[in-house]
Amino acid sequence: MNAIYKVQNYLTKSKPAVFIFFCSSAAFLTYCSMYAFRKPFTAGTYQGLSLFGVDYKVALIILQLIGYALSKFIGIKLIAELTPQKRVQTLIVLMGLAFLSLLGFGLVPYPYNAVFMLLNGLPLGLIWGVVFSFLEGRKFTEILGAFMASSFMIASGIVKSIGLFLIQQFSVSEQWMPFFAALVFIPILMVGIWMLSCIPEPNQEDISLRTERVPMDAANRIKFFKLFWPGIFLVVAIYVGLTVFRDLRDNFAVELWTELGYLKTPWVLVFAEIPIAIIVLAIIGSMILIKNNKKAFYLSITLCIVAGIFFLISTFLFEAKLFNPIYWMILMGLLMYLPYLIFHTILFERWIAFFKYKGNLGYLMYISDSVGYLGSVLVLLYKNYGTKGFNWLPFFTNTAWIIGVLITILGVLAIVYFRSKETPSKA
Repeated sequence: MNAIYKVQNYLTKSKPAVFIFFCSSAAFLTYCSMYAFRKPFTAGTYQGLSLFGVDYKVALIILQLIGYALSKFIGIKLIAELTPQKRVQTLIVLMGLAFLSLLGFGLVPYPYNAVFMLLNGLPLGLIWGVVFSFLEGRKFTEILGAFMASSFMIASGIVKSIGLFLIQQFSVSEQWMPFFAALVFIPILMVGIWMLSCIPEPNQEDISLRTERVPMDAANRIKFFKLFWPGIFLVVAIYVGLTVFRDLRDNFAVELWTELGYLKTPWVLVFAEIPIAIIVLAIIGSMILIKNNKKAFYLSITLCIVAGIFFLISTFLFEAKLFNPIYWMILMGLLMYLPYLIFHTILFERWIAFFKYKGNLGYLMYISDSVGYLGSVLVLLYKNYGTKGFNWLPFFTNTAWIIGVLITILGVLAIVYFRSKETPSKA
């Protein structure tokens, strides 16, 4: 404990660059490690296997998403009410449960081990809220969140590449591969959690700039919902579309790249995401330069609208064979991840600060996530039962058209709504 207090004291007095580097590294390492507990199994194909008439890989993804979605509903209460004193303990327990579920997936024979993917999703869906609670409500939250969010883009490709590497180079079975991939990241996870425990609470300058962040009990959550319910519905609808598209692109990256004819090595899953991470990190991180919460809030929604428009333009060019498939896939990732991570790092953060509401963004984020992942489950079920065959590329392309229209229209409506909620004192 003395070491933790010494680091906290050092960070309190340190230069901004040191503080940003330490905090963003802590969040990145922890959340990147979480992906090693969640995503490696998607590197497998599980050919010839099925569960209740559903392709086994699709069934595993659906089961994990159900657990993940359930945890998001739980998080509306649990994360909103989480106190700083319980953050580290909560992280350790949640990650421990996820690790045990992967052990069960390896030990229990097919098809009974599928239930462990459901159990795997339950604790992992709460990790984001716990980790981000260390970062929110600070003058540097955007850049801290941007570094953490970069793990969304990079980590998934890394852990799936490691999964493929274990299968191809060490002949690890697809059933045991998720467990061993997670095992590799346990030391990194431990370092990340320890670093998070060293981060001091927001200071008075942070509070004056971004509003005090406090746990939200049931009465406070109901009050907030009544105050902003039309806006909540609009932004949640946008987020649902982004989550569905992200999960399709992420969970079936191997299949999509294969249909495009470009999956020659496992590392393409990493290299395709690096330019996306750099660009998104630069855009979101630069938002700390905008001190005015109103401007930053509306700019975040405007960027979502712009992404929606380019969804439509780029997909049209791709289908007309005027756009290189590799560049299109990378651009799809950029156009999806930019607004997706804006929700995680800017929109909700500045929403609370702009309207000067004492609460936390965990409540808003978990409302959005719960419905978003439920939408992903429903889309996968539709793909399996409502369409014939498993050609993911056409399905992915059609989804891109829908998402582009959805983001553009609902984004404009959201700006109109929030303008109507303004008062002179809030501007």
